[in-house]
Amino acid sequence: DLVLAAPAILLALLLTLVLSHFLPLLLNPKAPRGSFGWPLVGETLRFLTPHASNTLGSFLEDHCSRYGRVFKSHLFCTPTVVSCDQELNHFILQNEERLFQCSYPRPIHGILGKSSMLVVLGEDHKRLRNLALALVTSTKLKPSYLGDIERIALHIVGSWHGKGGNITFCEEARKFAFSVIVKQVLGLSPEEPVTAMILEDFLTFMKGLISFPLRIPGTPYAKAVQARERISSTVKGIIEERRKADCCKRDDFLNVLLSTDELSDEEKVSFVLDSLLGGYETTSLMISMVVYFLGQSAQDLDLVKREHQGIRSTKAKEECLSSEDYKKMEYTQHVSKMMIIQYTL
Repeated sequence: DLVLAAPAILLALLLTLVLSHFLPLLLNPKAPRGSFGWPLVGETLRFLTPHASNTLGSFLEDHCSRYGRVFKSHLFCTPTVVSCDQELNHFILQNEERLFQCSYPRPIHGILGKSSMLVVLGEDHKRLRNLALALVTSTKLKPSYLGDIERIALHIVGSWHGKGGNITFCEEARKFAFSVIVKQVLGLSPEEPVTAMILEDFLTFMKGLISFPLRIPGTPYAKAVQARERISSTVKGIIEERRKADCCKRDDFLNVLLSTDELSDEEKVSFVLDSLLGGYETTSLMISMVVYFLGQSAQDLDLVKREHQGIRSTKAKEECLSSEDYKKMEYTQHVSKMMIIQYTL
């Protein structure tokens, strides 16, 4: 009887899967036009197809041309409305926590962790966001802030010697952004072995963060969950070392975290990971695109070089640039802004 019942059970499971996948289409007739793709998988695999950074990608281009700039889809096991409309996106962001609630698809929660600022809502989110603002403020006020950035930049550029000119700049920009954040948050230099260890796990984490949420050993998603656990363990170890060496205070944001009783250790670990995640891709992408577009204009590149050489000529050999020196880089700032505008368009 059990053998005979097995096909019926499988058929029932299959029908349940199909109905649960397409039921939102029937229950929401006023939803925008679009497609839900295949049951369970939806359109996630097409959405995740890699594409050039200066394009929307084939998935968005195809769906926008077929359904308009606002359409429905099924991504990360969740019915989804996708908006590529600038006015609607602005309206949504302006009304966050009033008409709209910011969140990530549920499978991504398993990677980010339940205490991540990107996952928590309401008062918990406000509390963590205020701490993030405190990080930015305290970091910029540090006398060593600009010097740290310059030393990290020189370290990254110095590592290019002996590579035969084969440099993947976007990867180097990611290393730079990661090193700056780790230095400001954890007080770790690029040369320290623990920095390389965190970077290796963080790269695994990033590869699985936006991947098909299949938690089977060997998949990018499963590897990302494991990588986050290793990063958490590493950061917890750093926190314990700081507590034991209470007399040796460091000038970084970890001391700010350790001095507050508002957060649990798990929230402090999540906050460190959120700090890495928040600046890693965004900062490195913008740096890469500015350099890319600047390389397309020999005239702009020459003027930027002259401006930098003129400022450097007023400094001693080992003297770091000051905030006043950066303010003098008017043409550099103008070019950077124009390159970013060109990229966003």
